[in-house]
Amino acid sequence: MPLPVLRRVMAASIAAAGTLALSVTGSPARATTPLKYAALGDSYSAASGVLPVDLGNLLCLRSTANYPHVIAARTGARLTDVTCGAAQTKDFTQAQYPGVAPQVNAVAADTDLVTLTIGGNDNGTFINAMLACGTASVLSGGKGSPCKDKYGTSFDDAIDATTYPALRTALNSVRAKAPGARVAVLGYPWITPATADPACFAQLPIASGDVPYLHALQTHLNAVVARAAAETGSTYVDFAQASEGHDACKAPGTRWIEPLLFGRNIVPVHPNALGERRMAERTMSVLDLG
Repeated sequence: MPLPVLRRVMAASIAAAGTLALSVTGSPARATTPLKYAALGDSYSAASGVLPVDLGNLLCLRSTANYPHVIAARTGARLTDVTCGAAQTKDFTQAQYPGVAPQVNAVAADTDLVTLTIGGNDNGTFINAMLACGTASVLSGGKGSPCKDKYGTSFDDAIDATTYPALRTALNSVRAKAPGARVAVLGYPWITPATADPACFAQLPIASGDVPYLHALQTHLNAVVARAAAETGSTYVDFAQASEGHDACKAPGTRWIEPLLFGRNIVPVHPNALGERRMAERTMSVLDLG
């Protein structure tokens, strides 16, 4: 064989061998190591009221159908789920119940992903506002804005004064444990429509003028959560548009949040299984998790 031809054959053989080596070693392939995923947060993360219940910790009323489990199932992530109903920001760094460790204990230096909802229970914002406005609405026959008239900016003032700095502290505690992790802070999907739906009063007994008042309160809380997320290098997952038209006044199969009365969950005014799936899908989309 002439020398030039032999050189070309040898060069082609070496190139082919290199390609084979790459395919065997898998160098160009994507890493297959599963994400190490810690799920923190309150009842919206725990899916309190959604069946089946995680029997490992009944105090937290955690569901195995919550959005962290949906994300883990769809991505193959290794999930550590410490979400807990009624959790406040302080429960990130202290025990919420005897035997329930601070939530940041689930975060390690090699954690890849952290998700959470938190802030709605600080100051009793959600439960106090719903109970106060529900009681006032019954007494007013559903007319006017008795809750707004009585409480004014007090709920909003508490969010600014105490919830916001507490959110920053909680998120910084996560960052300190896992500075390289992606931290996704989910907003709260809409509980009420923007304006009153008279047909919804039996299920969500809020006076017509107080429906936009509560909607604005939730808008404010989500804005504060988004602000704290941005200031701590976290990703905010916004549900303002995604959950529009899926509030507690909508029909089963459409609503993501169950109403106060005659709902299908054992815990009212919380996401149902559909809502948890949609929260998972929106979070995966924002984080580009596939």
